[in-house]
Amino acid sequence: MPFTFFLLLAMLKKKRKAKKDDSEKEMSFWDHLTELRKRLMRMILAWLVMTVVAFVNSRFIFDKILLAPKDTSFVTYKWLCKLGALIHVDSLCLPPMSLSIINLNLSGQFMTDMTVSMFAGLILGSPFIIYQLWQFVMPALYVKERRYARQAVFVMSFLFMVGVLFSYYLMVPWTLNFLGTYQVSSLVANQISLSSYISTVTSTILSVGVVFELPVVVYVLAKIGIITADFLKKNRKYAFVIILIVAAIITPPDVFSQLIVTIPLYSLYEISIVVAKRVAPVTEPEGDLDEDDEE
Repeated sequence: MPFTFFLLLAMLKKKRKAKKDDSEKEMSFWDHLTELRKRLMRMILAWLVMTVVAFVNSRFIFDKILLAPKDTSFVTYKWLCKLGALIHVDSLCLPPMSLSIINLNLSGQFMTDMTVSMFAGLILGSPFIIYQLWQFVMPALYVKERRYARQAVFVMSFLFMVGVLFSYYLMVPWTLNFLGTYQVSSLVANQISLSSYISTVTSTILSVGVVFELPVVVYVLAKIGIITADFLKKNRKYAFVIILIVAAIITPPDVFSQLIVTIPLYSLYEISIVVAKRVAPVTEPEGDLDEDDEE
């Protein structure tokens, strides 16, 4: 998700002249366009190369990563059972599950393989892509802003990866166990299509990864005055209720399981309030404004 940071930075940055050398002239529109095209070509090339690498290793991506949470032998189920036995909460040991994944379209498996490889290629190539974006934006920033920008990229990358891991090892297994074992009748068996399974897993992982970017998004919005800490505090109870509903849907019906999901998500909201409070724009006293107007 560092892409969001660069897009916001490009939108909010002011038009500045280059100050490296007195003899250096300001870049024209076509110079900027040429530079942007060069960066884009490098990013696309890196994406294509990593997509080929992911496609060659697609068997590992599917068997060991994407399809692993569908069976009870997945490591999360073992950890939860051990934790449940330790604290005497039997509901943490989820019921046995082994989803039957089927393909309904003739080209379904090939198209799914291609789609997943493209997403995997984008993730694998993201360090180089981010570097190219950084090289394009960097000349428009002052030295102090460059330091803050580097920190922001690191923080966003870290939060996104934490969200992805949290989703993959907790949210995805609970979601699959709930939806995969839910039956309206014992006469109806669950046979999950490949596209439905991949869509559920990837959307859950990416959406939670984006949710973990909340403090950074709030930082940017608070910096430009769209969101305030008072607004977040006022709507705290609504956010808490929404988080509780999500946790209640995907987790077993016990308080401890819901807390495992609720605490990290709600903590992000509280961190966002602190962030918004610290970056709130400072308003000048009315007296100072009047003096300026008189001058």
